[in-house]
Amino acid sequence: MTGLHTADQVRAAESQVLARTPEGALMQRAATGLATVCLRLAGRAVGLRVTLLVGAGDNGGDALWAGALLTRRGAAVTGLLLDPARAHPAGLAALRRAGGRVTGDPAAAGLHRADLVLDGITGTGGRGGLRPGAAEAVARAVAGPGLLVAVDLPSGVDADTGAVDGEAFPAQHTVTFGAVKPGLVVGEGRGFAGRVHLVDIGLELPAPTARQLTDADVAARLADPGAGDDKYSQGVVGVHAGSATYPGAGVLCTGAALRSRPGLVRYAGTAAEGVRAAWPEAIVTDGRPADAGRVQAWVVGPGAGTDDEARSVLAEVLATDLPVLVDADALTLLAASPELARGRSAPTVLTPHDREFTRFGWELGGDRIGAARTAAADLGVTVLLKGDATVVAGPDGTTFVNGTGTPWLATAGTGDVLSGVVGALLATGMDATEAAAVGAHLHGRAGQLAAAGGPLIASDVVRHLPAAVHLLRTAPHVPRARPPVIR
Repeated sequence: MTGLHTADQVRAAESQVLARTPEGALMQRAATGLATVCLRLAGRAVGLRVTLLVGAGDNGGDALWAGALLTRRGAAVTGLLLDPARAHPAGLAALRRAGGRVTGDPAAAGLHRADLVLDGITGTGGRGGLRPGAAEAVARAVAGPGLLVAVDLPSGVDADTGAVDGEAFPAQHTVTFGAVKPGLVVGEGRGFAGRVHLVDIGLELPAPTARQLTDADVAARLADPGAGDDKYSQGVVGVHAGSATYPGAGVLCTGAALRSRPGLVRYAGTAAEGVRAAWPEAIVTDGRPADAGRVQAWVVGPGAGTDDEARSVLAEVLATDLPVLVDADALTLLAASPELARGRSAPTVLTPHDREFTRFGWELGGDRIGAARTAAADLGVTVLLKGDATVVAGPDGTTFVNGTGTPWLATAGTGDVLSGVVGALLATGMDATEAAAVGAHLHGRAGQLAAAGGPLIASDVVRHLPAAVHLLRTAPHVPRARPPVIR
């Protein structure tokens, strides 16, 4: 499991290391890790053309020290000083001693032919977008052929929220030090960070502000049935979704639940005919949830409408002592009557997209983690806030940021699939916040498999759920190691 730590948490941990190590030692650890990753990405050192975008502060120093290491290995390194008077003195001296060159002129920095460009403009303390001079240099870098690598954090991205207010460095890779910052995996920052490489610099970190599950974490939570299990012990999930006129949501949600390893799925609703035809494995009734029989969790809302009958069904389900997932139309109804969920003794999971989220009167803004946490605490529920990087927040503040998925999942019906997956996990007795996070991860992996050949439709995701489970269980787990020292 990857912990996500705020900029303040990382700075506090760095200050402890700085107090007990020689001056410059921590920066050289970071620079060594940075240079090592760059060499691995480039595949060579001799003849490698590197341009450093150097701002004031420690990120510029990291870039300069890494540039010195690369120069000693045979790379041709140029440092573009965007604020020459405030460039890191020791790092600048190290680059010059190694034989690197420096300039203050973007046109003379070789950005048009660089093989590698390192962004050391601003760091975790930076706020707002890039200033005009830095933005001009970044534009030249983007127009050139070089691989774009951010030092610790892409300049212009908020370290804690991923918000981007203006121009930012569009990294293909980010080499981050000590801990993964939330802004690298959530909000707009996720799109600017590219692939994230974590370099261990020996920090002793506190509990993370949020977490990101790995394939191994999810696989460990998807236990195989044992010799003593039967269809009832594996979890029984109830689904109320779709309608006679629009049965698709019911078909997709039920199919996803069936494919997500519960022992039994019971469907109750007016899409019964379509669900029965698509999934003979489900037990189907065209009545209300109370007519379905015994279940261990409910999924309610996708495609079910927002009339008085739909509200009555939502109230009926939320009045039970069972875990309930509320999605789509049921979210619209709940936003108008939040008292139906507030204070429930059993777990409740809400799965809104941005527009559904704001219907509750909650502010979204640029801090998606903070917004999800506020909403979860307000109603005492788990909130799964859908997006490019889905955020899951529990009522106790436990938070996950999902790291799987594909933009191709932004199509009709995929949310119904997600609801079925999470509902099935709830029925097994899994903790609600964990079930939402595990379900989002599995759904994202299935979407990636379904999109391997291009555009997908929601039923493709349902079909790929078993393959996604297999992928999670067979993916190699490679432990992180400290980077080797460059000599």
